[in-house]
Amino acid sequence: MPGAGRRRAGESPVRTVLLLLAAGALLALAGLAVGSGGWGFSGGEDAWITWEIRLPRSLGAWLTGALLGLAGAVAQGLFRNPLADPYLLGSSAGAALGVALLLAGLGLSPATAAWSLRLGLTGAAFVGATGAVALTLLLSGGVSETLRLLLAGVVVGVVLGAVTALVLLLSPDILQAMQSFLLGSTGYLGWRSVAVLAGVLALCAPLALACSRALDLLTLGEATAASLGLRLALLRVALVLTLALATGAAVAQAGLIAFVGLVAPHLVRRNARGHGALLALSALAGGALLLGADLLARGLMAPQELPVGVLTALLGGSYLLWRMHRGAVA
Repeated sequence: MPGAGRRRAGESPVRTVLLLLAAGALLALAGLAVGSGGWGFSGGEDAWITWEIRLPRSLGAWLTGALLGLAGAVAQGLFRNPLADPYLLGSSAGAALGVALLLAGLGLSPATAAWSLRLGLTGAAFVGATGAVALTLLLSGGVSETLRLLLAGVVVGVVLGAVTALVLLLSPDILQAMQSFLLGSTGYLGWRSVAVLAGVLALCAPLALACSRALDLLTLGEATAASLGLRLALLRVALVLTLALATGAAVAQAGLIAFVGLVAPHLVRRNARGHGALLALSALAGGALLLGADLLARGLMAPQELPVGVLTALLGGSYLLWRMHRGAVA
């Protein structure tokens, strides 16, 4: 039958959930064995390296990827566009500007932009991200029109990106300090980051899942969805709040990590029946993707570490190019 292949490809989302959970667990276990010296578990007096550095980093990478995957699925459902990503509302540009302004204002040298100021940089990134989303909402006149919201987000992202470039031009000494944030890094993730990311995911996931049936109706078009009783304004508020909070927390903790939020929903879309399954599977896929990229970043050139955002951009971009070549980006 013509539809048999599609049914087989989309059957058993529960099996997909179990596979993604197993993949995440195996990758997290592997993360305990990968450090700056390559592969190997630390024992004896060095065991704290495994449990105090590698374990929170692996858990934090998974949580960051899960938030980006969830935010990507929310963005694609909200804008009804499979190429929408979590940064469409300007959060990434706002976060970068917040970090750049903090570094320039404090006059930091690359040597001092390390662990002692990580909490400050994280706060600046989150404030910048939420401020950018607020500016997007202000320019779009609220959430009444999805197209205006999308256009306002693009404009805010371009303008704030230009302002960030100007700050870097005027304060070239902060370029090296900004590098890890702009390229994405999981190296600063610790137990405090894990707690923050887990708390945000615990807030965002139920809120997104509560909107899943409404997102299913939205695929029929806004006019049809409204005629069926869907409260579009309330739906957009909930989705924008989820998108902003998830993206802001992920970017604040790990920097600008490209393509995870865009690719994760594409990997699992055929196995999802409706947005409820798609949101859950996208979060699990995003966590596994970023955790896998983090392992590669740590192990490929040990003891030197690659920026994880560079790897996700290369792998994610290559995957989407392959999908586009096959005409399968939908």
